[in-house]
Parts: sequence; structure tokens; C-alpha cells
Amino acid sequence: MMNCFYRAKMIAIIPIMVSLIVACQQPAATPPLTLTAGFIDSNLNDAVTQIKVLAEHVPTDSLPRTYQHSTSVSSNTSWWTSGFYPGSLLYLYEYSGDTQLFDLAKEKLALLEKEKENTGTHDLGFMLYCSFGNALRITGDTSAYRDILLTGAESLSTRFNPATQTIRSWEGWHFPVIIDNMMNLEFLTQASSELDGDPKYYDIAVIHANTTMKNHYRPDHSAYHVIDYNPENGEIIGRKTAQGAFDESAWARGQAWGLYGYVMMYRQTSDSVYLDFARDIASFLFGHHNMPEDGVPYWDFDAPDLPADSPYAGHYKTMRDASAAAILASALLELSTYTAGEEQVGYLRKAETILRSLSTEAYKAAIGTNGGFILKHSVGSIPHGSEIDVPLTYADYYYIEALLRYSRLLENKPVLG
Repeated sequence: MMNCFYRAKMIAIIPIMVSLIVACQQPAATPPLTLTAGFIDSNLNDAVTQIKVLAEHVPTDSLPRTYQHSTSVSSNTSWWTSGFYPGSLLYLYEYSGDTQLFDLAKEKLALLEKEKENTGTHDLGFMLYCSFGNALRITGDTSAYRDILLTGAESLSTRFNPATQTIRSWEGWHFPVIIDNMMNLEFLTQASSELDGDPKYYDIAVIHANTTMKNHYRPDHSAYHVIDYNPENGEIIGRKTAQGAFDESAWARGQAWGLYGYVMMYRQTSDSVYLDFARDIASFLFGHHNMPEDGVPYWDFDAPDLPADSPYAGHYKTMRDASAAAILASALLELSTYTAGEEQVGYLRKAETILRSLSTEAYKAAIGTNGGFILKHSVGSIPHGSEIDVPLTYADYYYIEALLRYSRLLENKPVLG
């Protein structure tokens, strides 16, 4: 953990940091945008209609997860994706002003609130910040949401180990840390800066991000999925890619989590090291020979090159992951606002390509189909035989988020709400 002097210093500079962050979010000279307001509005309006179809399939005591074999699959509140459905409802309420969506979200928030005490998961950012964080941002109601978020941040912080300099992800193994954990750091940084919580949350986020940058990434800026540490001394026991094609492969959603996470850490800290790292990750992804022209990645960047005797040969070699694409689109739109010139245009065009692709019938479901989920063709974990080529709640969340971010660019507003 960082020392007390550093924490005191952080408290002093947080207001300055926030001013700098707001300033760097202002797209002073956004290049011409190739998607129209009509395109964005059409897809967001479809999302509003479709999520009401989804609501008809959601049990009162659970959250939607996927739709497979013509059956809706839901989860309890402790499952890692539980925050995405209320988050999507809140995003679409923010866009449309439709109070039915807000009422549906509040019903699920009441169900989800107990997870603020859950110290058994690293996914509280997904579970609480995508839901209650959006509720607070949209409504400004600190009395309703601030204490829930701070309690959740404290629960998440208990999983930090000073020896490994990371937040523990899974149980089992020795001390496993997955690249997905980068996505939970926004929750911690915001708890310190915007919610006036303990500065240790910010410290933990920075330390974890730095350790991940050092140990999760290969020289080409592709990421392992899992690093297993010795919890006593922090030594690395193993580097694995549990949900990818093989340990040294580049599992697509993991690469997307990393890009999004380091763009976000630049926003939260103004540390250019994170911005440069995000650029390097983007260069790997979009310079890869297996990145499809439509910008929707294969489930693993190495999948098309798998030999015939691989257990994932055959149709798995060409299976796409719309969830990874949606995450990338949202991250690229934000990244574009921190760059300029040809680089900025490049990120924008890549995000536009992805949004255009995801909005075609190849990936976007017809209204009333797909169990009410918006996107088709996402992948949970092929090695575990779980959620293969199905809609996923987080794919919809990041697709909606990317559309909203683009809408703000069209209005010459900061990409974040």
C-alpha cells in the first residue's frame, strides 16, 4: 500500500486532477463523424423497445444473463453480470426519459443492494458501479446511493494483498488475478475522488493497474488472462489464459477489458503512462492479422490459426465475440478524445466500423427475438463449454454505452455523461 504521505498528497491534488480530467475530456476539435444522429437514435430507440421485451422474461428475483436453446437464463445477484441489466436500463432511461425503464431499474437495484457486503468477489465494479454508479450519476441522489457504493468499495478493497500488489480475483488456485479486474478499478478511484471515500481505494486501484501492466502483458502488448501469484511473497506461479484457445493466445474479451481499463485509468489519474499503454494495446489489436474487417473479433485472436488437431478447431476457429467488439467500441471512442490528428481519426473510424457492424442484422437481433437481448453472437467461455454463440447481458450494456458516447460526440459534448 502507498504510504501515508502519498495518501495525504493525493487528497490535496484530487480536486486539481478532477479539473484536468474534465479538461481532457473536452473534444475541442472532433474530426468529422461518419455515423449520423439518425443512425444512433434509431439503434438506441430499438434498444429501448427490445429491453422492454427482455423485461417480460426476467423473473422478479433474478437478473437476465443470456438466452440459449430458446430459453431465458437468469442469475442471482451474486453472479458477476448482475449489474449490467439495471445499468442498461439506466442508460436507456438517461437517453429516452422513459420512466418505465427507471422503475424497472430501481426494482433490480433493491434486489442487488445486498451485494455491497460481498467480500467474496472482485466483480463489485461490474455489479455495483455499472448499476448504482450510473444511478447516482444520472439522478445525483447521494442519499440513496453514496453509502451503498462506499460500502461496496470497502468490500472490494478487502481483496487487496500487499504482497502481490493486486486484488484477488477467483477463489482456488493460489492467488489468481484476471485481466477482467482492470474493469473494477473505476469503482475504487471514483469512491475516493467523487464520493469522498477513503483515499486507500484510489491507491489500491493505481497499484493494481501498475502490477497488471508489469505482469499480465507480453512484449507485443497482448495480455494473459490469469496470473497466479504466491500470496506470501508475490512471486508469479503461473501465467494462464483460462478462457482462451491456449495459454499463450490472445483471448479477445480479455484484450478488450485491458484496453478499456487503461483508457479509464488515464482518465482517472491523468497519468500519461496509462494513455501510452492503451495506445500500445490498440496497436496490437488493430494491427493483428486476424482482426476482421468488420471490427468484430474472433473469440480469440489466435483461433483462426489453430491447427486441425486443436480441440477448438472446426467452427470455433471462426466464431466471433460481439461482446468484445462492444467493449472495444466504447473504449476507442473515449481514447479518441485523448488524442489528436490522424491518431484520433483512426480510433474514431475503428469505433464507427464496429458500431456499424454490430448494428446490422448479422449481429443485432430483430425486435421481439433473441429473448429480448439486443446483440447476438457473443462468447462466454469456449474451453468451459459455457455461453457459446449466444446473447450476453454485458454485450448489450457496452453496445448501449458506445452508442451513448457517440451521441455525445455528435452533440460536441464530453464523451462521458
